[in-house]
Amino acid sequence: MAQRFGGKFSPAGAGVKPTAAEERAVNAAGRRGRLLYLPGLVLALTSLGSGPATLLTALFGAAVLTMAAWILQEGLVAEAAYNARKVARRPAVPRKMIASALTGIGAAIAAYTGDSGTVGSLLYGVAALGLHVVTFGIDPLSDKRIAGVDTFQQDRVARVVDEAEVHLQTMKQQIMTLSDRRLTDRVEDFQTIARRMIRTVEEDPRDLTGVRKFLSVYLMGARDATIKFVDLYRRNHDAEARASFEALLDDLQKNFAARTEKMMLDDRSDMDIEINVLRDRLQREGVHLNNKGE
Repeated sequence: MAQRFGGKFSPAGAGVKPTAAEERAVNAAGRRGRLLYLPGLVLALTSLGSGPATLLTALFGAAVLTMAAWILQEGLVAEAAYNARKVARRPAVPRKMIASALTGIGAAIAAYTGDSGTVGSLLYGVAALGLHVVTFGIDPLSDKRIAGVDTFQQDRVARVVDEAEVHLQTMKQQIMTLSDRRLTDRVEDFQTIARRMIRTVEEDPRDLTGVRKFLSVYLMGARDATIKFVDLYRRNHDAEARASFEALLDDLQKNFAARTEKMMLDDRSDMDIEINVLRDRLQREGVHLNNKGE
């Protein structure tokens, strides 16, 4: 099946890569809660002329509301990432529900600093909590699974995918510190190919055994190579190091793309060849892989 690559391998304007659009959607999810930073700020500012007791109470309420807004953003991002995947574990911490509770507490404290009284303040808090839940909902409460695949296998996939996503995110965070658009695009091109493999194994967890080394050992090697390159390039902008890193990305991208195409063929010999190529390439970059358990 034909693949369309982004970055320097495609004509300009070839379109947005599906996984790039997916990542942007996940990152944008948290923006829905930004306006909720305002109530805490307003509460703090309007209490500056009050007495000490009222001021301290209001500042505490403002801190609670600000914390609620921050936790809500984290919860919205986690929920978007959960929704984007076919196999996913529910968020370990129910951030959205915690944010709803904190919003209710913060609203009650804010009302108490006025003339609402204890009962009125509690009612305002309950109302704020309810409106928060209605507006943003609650966190996913169950794992997302594929019908017909046993729980053990899907849990294995979820763990490997979580680890792979951490490696990919670290690569991007590291390369972005260089503020070099071309290098950032190259890493994003590789991420697109790696995430294509991730999505494929999520759709059919039976392929996990054949690609687990790609998604764990070799992504970890790619991450370590990126960290080493960024540290070196930040100091002296070595053109040779840059060319070597881009060549490494090319090799990784080609091998990940080829393995994704062959996943359904269960071609063990081809997979062994690809693994040896990746191992040798990473070791030439000075990345020593942990081959325990092979």
